[in-house]
Amino acid sequence: MKIVIAGGGIGGLCAAIALSKVGFEIEVVERASALLEVGAGLQLSPNATKGLAALGVLEAVAAISSVPETLEMRIGRTGQKVFSIPIAKEASTRYGSPYLHTHRADLIEILARAAIHAGAQIRLGARVSAYVHDGPSLRVGLDTGAILPCDLLLGADGVRSTVRRQMLGEEAPRFTGAVAWRMLAPADVAPDLPHSAIVWAGPGKHAVTYRVRRGALINFVGVVETKEWRSESWDQTGDPVELAKEFGDWAGPIPDIIASASQSFVWALFDRDPLPTWSADRVTLLGDACHPMPPFQAQGAAMAIEDSIVLAKCLQAEGVSDSALQRYEKLRKPRTSKVLASARANMGVFHRSNAVTQAATYGPMKLADRLFPSFVRSRQDWIYGYDVRNVTV
Repeated sequence: MKIVIAGGGIGGLCAAIALSKVGFEIEVVERASALLEVGAGLQLSPNATKGLAALGVLEAVAAISSVPETLEMRIGRTGQKVFSIPIAKEASTRYGSPYLHTHRADLIEILARAAIHAGAQIRLGARVSAYVHDGPSLRVGLDTGAILPCDLLLGADGVRSTVRRQMLGEEAPRFTGAVAWRMLAPADVAPDLPHSAIVWAGPGKHAVTYRVRRGALINFVGVVETKEWRSESWDQTGDPVELAKEFGDWAGPIPDIIASASQSFVWALFDRDPLPTWSADRVTLLGDACHPMPPFQAQGAAMAIEDSIVLAKCLQAEGVSDSALQRYEKLRKPRTSKVLASARANMGVFHRSNAVTQAATYGPMKLADRLFPSFVRSRQDWIYGYDVRNVTV
């Protein structure tokens, strides 16, 4: 049976691999003229890398990634450490899979090669614009005028999904009240920056730094609360001078990283409340199309990877059917909703607005890290310990 996948991002390509491996004919429709992800870093926690292992691409991804030594929180303006969680060895011993930092473009390239090797077709320069039911099958219309008959349509086309809009109607995503800046810098501008994922917390804003491409580049993300709505596009350029106004007085090496920027990007952060349903009449959704979330838990890509494998298991077990799609949603919706709630809560934790609220929040966290390190490490077990390979349908 044939499945058309709308969207050739991380979720769409992972689904193409997983579904091809269990015997479906797959065609991915991607609006870009080339599978080129705008350069940015990506955190792949152990639950995500277990999914990549299930897809058969973990070894390739690990070869081009960086391995963080610790996961840390620091006070942005002083650099004072709040907590530090060892993760390099612990990821494998505690969770059974590595924690990796990778470049999105590198991951997309690996996933695309794997999808094609598995037998999927990738159609570039086209976008799914509508679908109609044709008896027991579907006809999917593209903006190029082409019509693709299929048995199932999978919407992996992002937060403003065309597939979701036709299924559930027009509904604006929720603006989180924050915009995100991102940029990449050569590692030599901050040689003393630890090989760690560091959250730098501050009043109404926070930054994240970590290394990608085996340590050659530093990925910087700065999130700033604002009432101004900006473009959702990931490729909207921002003025590095404006970025320096937000973070230029923070502890080193943040100013040095920002000063090295020849280009930066900025976009508004949106999410959605859990949808009433993900599927209807042989059409279903995956990843940001059904559960977009702010990046404050670093789980957006991980959730899409998990979705793809669970969907493939359900369809392999029951075929293209309402019961298979209902099972997929039943298995995935509670977890993705919980991760969304956690990500939303983290923005408040990272953005404490004054010395009193910072002391009340970060003081106990620092004390717990010193006195009860095992408790601090256990806080992420419910996310990182999940193994999509063990999901039964």
